[in-house]
Amino acid sequence: MKQHEKLLTVVEGAVCIALAYALSFFKFKIWPDGGSIDIVMVPLLVYAWRRGAGWGVIAGLIFGTIKCFFAGGFAWGWQSILLDYVVAYGAVGLGGLVRNLKWGLPIGAVVGSVCRFVIHYISGVTIYKILEPTEFAGSTFSNPSLYSIVYNGSYMLANMILAVVLCALLQKPLEKLKK
Repeated sequence: MKQHEKLLTVVEGAVCIALAYALSFFKFKIWPDGGSIDIVMVPLLVYAWRRGAGWGVIAGLIFGTIKCFFAGGFAWGWQSILLDYVVAYGAVGLGGLVRNLKWGLPIGAVVGSVCRFVIHYISGVTIYKILEPTEFAGSTFSNPSLYSIVYNGSYMLANMILAVVLCALLQKPLEKLKK
């Protein structure tokens, strides 16, 4: 990669991270201890689709760190910061792995969303199991795995649907910009 191409890639990443950060303030918060519905993954997914999974993961790691510290992140210690923000948003960049498929951007949205959900699930069964309620939405949970699936799935499914729809709408116009 030539020097000016690398600079353009870094600047594009910074713009996508900034856009994701701005979008993080427009959310529908469904749980007091974290978990909201928003469209912050879309700029990260677009960047990963345009530049590849490696660059997408780096942008996600940077965004996750910024979001945790400057956009009202909720964490239970450094382990939660790493999993729920840094690693989870870094995993969104893995959507770039399918960038060369016909519908690479919306398929990448599914891949990135599922990867992010897996990280949140792991965090739920390892870190947040201490918060597991005995009763939640009229149901009793005695299994941290089931609780993590229900809790994280409640907002991640909506986030994935939003990301897939927006990415499907954006792919055709953005193909003109893709190298």
